[in-house]
Amino acid sequence: MRATVRGLVWVSALLPVGHAGAAHPIEPVAPLPLDAKVDGKGYPELTAAWWQWAEALDGLPYRDRDGRACGVAQEGPVWFLAGTTGRFNARRECTVPLGKHLLLPVINMIHYTPGDALRGDRVPSCRQLQARAAVNNNQLSSAVVLLDGVPVKDVSRYRVRSSGCFPLFPDQPPRPGHLAQVAASDGYWLLFPPLSPGRHTVSVGANYDAEGSGYGRMVQSFEYVLWVGGDGVAAR
Repeated sequence: MRATVRGLVWVSALLPVGHAGAAHPIEPVAPLPLDAKVDGKGYPELTAAWWQWAEALDGLPYRDRDGRACGVAQEGPVWFLAGTTGRFNARRECTVPLGKHLLLPVINMIHYTPGDALRGDRVPSCRQLQARAAVNNNQLSSAVVLLDGVPVKDVSRYRVRSSGCFPLFPDQPPRPGHLAQVAASDGYWLLFPPLSPGRHTVSVGANYDAEGSGYGRMVQSFEYVLWVGGDGVAAR
């Protein structure tokens, strides 16, 4: 059994950068509400798809330090941003096509069944996976997100739990005699509508305060510089 966290945390060092990063005065962009859907998929389905994307790439998106992996395997109407492993602060620069929604993990956890489980082995139930993924998220200490220097209001309201459990590697059949891995995720996510052309910054920070649990004291911070429509596109 492995637990992983892709968090984004306290951004005191990033606050001035985020404020200066806006290319021009714009109206604040609010995340879509928790009942919103994009191409028929809501927050639970999109966050499950995010984990499938990240794990299919062996964690490349959240190990990226400078944004060079930003466009890997991106498809569909929603563009996935990523956190980190919690062991470094990242400042990524990324080109995003026009018209893409942005899915941003703030801080979150996933629990999944072992990849070497044989049929008949004792593996956690879906309910157990959900409970384990919830532990640290029940103890969120802070969550700060700035989009072009403007704080997102009430980030803690955007808690998303997976709808039951989902296959971790839906495109990979299990080895003969083994069980397919399933997962449950829990955490804080923001889904933004498509941004205007030009340069935008996203600064994110959060931390748990769950003493005694794995990743319970996780703290980290990172920032994206997003060029919507292409590098150096003049904002309109």
